[in-house]
Amino acid sequence: MTGDGTVGNGMLGNGAAASRAAADREAVLAANQRLYEALENGDLEAIEDVWLSAADADDKTGVVCVHPGWPVLRGRAQVTRSYLLIMMNTEYIQFFLTDVEVEVQGDVALVTCTENILSGGEAEEEGELGPLVGGKVVSTNLFRRTAAGWRLWSHHGSPVLTSGDDEDED
Repeated sequence: MTGDGTVGNGMLGNGAAASRAAADREAVLAANQRLYEALENGDLEAIEDVWLSAADADDKTGVVCVHPGWPVLRGRAQVTRSYLLIMMNTEYIQFFLTDVEVEVQGDVALVTCTENILSGGEAEEEGELGPLVGGKVVSTNLFRRTAAGWRLWSHHGSPVLTSGDDEDED
């Protein structure tokens, strides 16, 4: 091993490579969590910060988002608008992420997870709680490493149909 922590062929030693891989994985998981926390908190600025910046993606290209039941949204303007619409029309939302898997390959990272969602709509009468509804969405979040850290490049959510969604045919 040389003085700079590399092995004679210039490659990182196994310990250093494993350490960097673990650090990348943790940073990607933190970026992924920031997306869901921002949505729970109704913080549009924080949601915009999770996505690739205007330097990496413009208002028409560079980022892609598919919410369950929505068409493909491209560009920061459409993606930001979609989150604003969701937040404006949802009184309460909470995510419980399960089945979270992370794979990092160089400057790209893939996160797959199940979003167990608890959300509530507007109450029928003032002062009362609105109805709470649960649902599941399987999501794929693709991140890119940037100078500012890991940023979301693409989000794709697909609803999960549970046995309760199927009508029994008797």
